[in-house]
Amino acid sequence: MIEKPKPLDIEDLWEEDLLTRYPEPDQKAKEEFRNYDSPGRDTVREFYRINHRYQTHDFVQKKRTEFLGLNRRKMTLWEAVEFLNTLVDDSDPDTDLDQTQHLLQTSEAIRADGHPDWFVLTGFLHDLGKVLCLFGEEQWAVVGDTFPVGCRFSDKVVYPEFFEQNPDHHDERYNTKYGIYEPNCGLRNVYMSWGHDEYLYHVMKDYLPEEGLYMLRYHSFYAQHREEAYTHLMDEHDHAYFKWVRAFNPYDLYSKAATPPDVAKLRPYYEDLAAKYLPDTLRF
Repeated sequence: MIEKPKPLDIEDLWEEDLLTRYPEPDQKAKEEFRNYDSPGRDTVREFYRINHRYQTHDFVQKKRTEFLGLNRRKMTLWEAVEFLNTLVDDSDPDTDLDQTQHLLQTSEAIRADGHPDWFVLTGFLHDLGKVLCLFGEEQWAVVGDTFPVGCRFSDKVVYPEFFEQNPDHHDERYNTKYGIYEPNCGLRNVYMSWGHDEYLYHVMKDYLPEEGLYMLRYHSFYAQHREEAYTHLMDEHDHAYFKWVRAFNPYDLYSKAATPPDVAKLRPYYEDLAAKYLPDTLRF
């Protein structure tokens, strides 16, 4: 039996799995990122077995109704970031950085490369939807690769064999190439599996440029932005904006390091940046 993971243990193992699946030429060697024994891989498999079993069209509709009213909590951006810090992962052998420092590593790497300020802010925000864990969501419904529901599951999604246990896999309404959708209908008309990406998109959709919103909404949609498995559902608008999702991806995966950012020094810059784009209080 696999031991139940600690909070965010799955996230760290998921990131290790992503680094294995999608290595960058100049990245640190895989074995230098984390030193997990083989049961870690078993834990990732078990995570996806549950995720692929329960991420159905009906489940997604239920979660959208449950959470997208954004009536759980009102917070300033920094209150939300500090709230997220309660998810510090004691199981990660590489780093003891809190979530603020993780977010800053991503955004500071983006800023160092001279990208627009909304891109920097998006990097700082991108994982904030993981507050879902603090609202009682199971990890399999917060992190992990995302994919469309309501149509056939692609064999390009990680561990596709586990979709055999998903009721939608056997439901003729949902198990064809297009399912409930029309060809090239546009991803805005497609329901994605439930997780922090979709949730944070709805928190931020009135405030950020559309390029940033695409990054938030689809940064875990590896089956498309790395495997191009769902191009038949995309329209020209999606194709134009997915270049931003792909531009963001290296900062998401490969900016982690042990050196902590100076939060106190950086905080005024990010408070000013947030004030430019976001309201004083956000609804979660």
